[in-house]
Formats: sequence, structure tokens, C-alpha cells
Amino acid sequence: MLIQFHILQNYQPSNLNRDDTGSPKDAVFGGVLRGRISSQCLKRSIRKSQTFKDEFEKSGALGERTKQLPLLIQEELKALGADATALNAIVARVPEIGRESKKRVEAAEAEENEEGNEDAEMGAEVIGETAQLIFIDRKNEVRPLAEKLLEVYIKLGAKQWEKAKIADITREMGEHLPRSIDIAMFGRMTTSQAFRDIHASVQVAHALSTNALKQEFDYYTAMDDLKPDSEPGADMIGDIEFNSCTYYKYVNAHWEGLLKNLGDDKAVARQALAALLQAAATAQPTGKQNSFAAFNLPDFVLVQVSERNLPISYANAFLKPVRGQSDETLMDNSIQALDTYATKLNRAYNLAPASAFLAVNGQTFATAQGQSSLDDLCKWLESQLPSA
Repeated sequence: MLIQFHILQNYQPSNLNRDDTGSPKDAVFGGVLRGRISSQCLKRSIRKSQTFKDEFEKSGALGERTKQLPLLIQEELKALGADATALNAIVARVPEIGRESKKRVEAAEAEENEEGNEDAEMGAEVIGETAQLIFIDRKNEVRPLAEKLLEVYIKLGAKQWEKAKIADITREMGEHLPRSIDIAMFGRMTTSQAFRDIHASVQVAHALSTNALKQEFDYYTAMDDLKPDSEPGADMIGDIEFNSCTYYKYVNAHWEGLLKNLGDDKAVARQALAALLQAAATAQPTGKQNSFAAFNLPDFVLVQVSERNLPISYANAFLKPVRGQSDETLMDNSIQALDTYATKLNRAYNLAPASAFLAVNGQTFATAQGQSSLDDLCKWLESQLPSA
């Protein structure tokens, strides 16, 4: 079973997701420059959303990306009552975890760059930290990991522990299945046998603007509040790029894959998908929000559920950039373009997904049931999923 979200969201002037020069990200699509919000940015906003915190933080079902594994292991070893000699010896080797295989390191770094490590610093390795960010289920993985490390240390003895290759140590430890919601959704690839690689059950596309992009600049100055009025002139001058776009966002979730990653717990999988829909619609990128406060919710959300595992993005509805007109807004015309294209594509390929939508301004959408609120849309989605 495949669950797909198609979202249209208009943002006021903003710089939500910038590149290495500080400019809002963009991409050429249909031969025309478009605004872009990266999938990494969108996934992080979902993982860190208030919706996910409210649903899963108390139960400890959220993962964390961190290089601070040695510190976490140290805390658990103290709780386990490990003596100082064993504790220090074990913690000293933990930063080596993730360097067992050069081939796996290179593959994981590529995966990490693709799957959301926007904030990673590629500088020199810091002593006492792991070489790569590790996406870890803190509640369900750190304690078993510390226990296994202590067992292997006791088995090998202090002298043999120092000489042992880290690959042999992690192979002896075995791997653990995380139960965090975000790892189950967005997957994990590590370079260590101590952690199980998880195939993502949720895919998130880069959001693209339905309209052609026009970048603009904000020129600003700042004044020294304590400088005498007799000394006119700005004390700082700068500029920042921004734009305003209507974005098409696409997300899909594979039910069987999510269920597998969550240990076949249907109740949790249903809860996770409802939270994913809520978060995909309401979570906001954080880029330059103190400067622009661009907190705009989607005007249109379409949810489709099908038994066939055939992901379909409707981005090609906007190959020809959409434009606003005097009587119809850019959002109105984007919804219409999406409706027309989706209807034609589903007819051409004999697709008939169960569909429901939310349109804030009352627009219609062919072959889909209208819902009056996001809560109603979530209830509709839950009605389409296998029961617990």
C-alpha cells in the first residue's frame, strides 16, 4: 500500500532554505528557473516539528542525529555500574565506531549528504566524537549498545581490548533494530555493524515552485544607538536575497516498509502516518524566519492511497510555469493545473487511487473527496489504513 501527499503552499517573501552563498535555493525545471526547498530541509522540519514532539517525544520514539555517541555511552556505562578502568577504556574506543570499512564510510557519507545532513561540518574530526553523524534511537539503542560493549570488554580483557580491531568488536556486538518513528520513516545508513541499516519507508521530493522564479534583494542598514545624532550615516550596510513562490510538495510513504521498520506494530504505524500528514502540512523551514516570519500554511492538500506501490509525483503539471491573473490567483491556477494533470495521468495509466483533499478557499478537485479540515483529512487517511 502506498500513501501519497500532494501539497500546494504559497510563501510570502522569504529565504527558507539557502545555498552556500546565502541565496534561496533554486533549480531549473521545464527549462525555467524555479524556487526550491530541498528534501533535506523538509525532512528535518518534519522530524523537529511540534507535531512529532507532541506525538512521540514522551515515549522516546524520536531519533537524534549526533556525533556525541561516546558521551551517551559514558552515561549508560555509569548507570550500569562499570568501574572507572572499563568505562574509560570503552569510551576511548567509541569514536572509532563507524570507521570499520572505508567503502561503507564513503557510501554512508553519500547517503548522509542526500538524506538530511545539511548542518554537518566537514572539517577536522573532533576528539571524543564519532567521525560521522549517527542517527540513533536514544531510548532503545544506547543502553543495549553500552551493555554489549561492556560484555565484549569483559570477554576480551583490558589488554586484548586495546589491541582488537574495531570491526571485530562491533561484529561481536551485533546490531539492534531501532524503534524510533523518524528512523523508521526516513531510514538510516551507518558505517558500523553495531547499527542496523534501515531502508527509508518515506520519500520526500524537493519542493519546486509552480511559478517562474524571480529573485529579489533586500538592502538594509543598521544604526549605532549610542552614537550622537550629530554623526549621521549607517553603521552597517548589507543585503539579503529572497523570493515569494507557490511550492508543490510531494511526499510518499510505503505502508509495508513502515510497518516492517516498526516491528509490525500497526497501531504505531497508523499513528505515525497521521502525524506525518499533520507535520508535512504544518511544519515550517527555519531559514531566515527571524527576518521574514514566513509562516504560511498550505492552501491545498491532496492525499491519495492505493494498493499498488507506484509512486507518482504530479510535478509535471507545472512544466509550464503557472501565472496569476486578475481574477484568479497563482494558487487558484496551480490547483487547477494540478487537477487537470492528475485527472489526465490517472486516466491514461488506469489509476484509481482513493483520494481526499483539503482546499482552504473552497476549490474543487476531480475524483477526490473534499474535507473541511486537516483533522478530517487525517481521519479519512486513517480510515483507509489497515486496522490494528
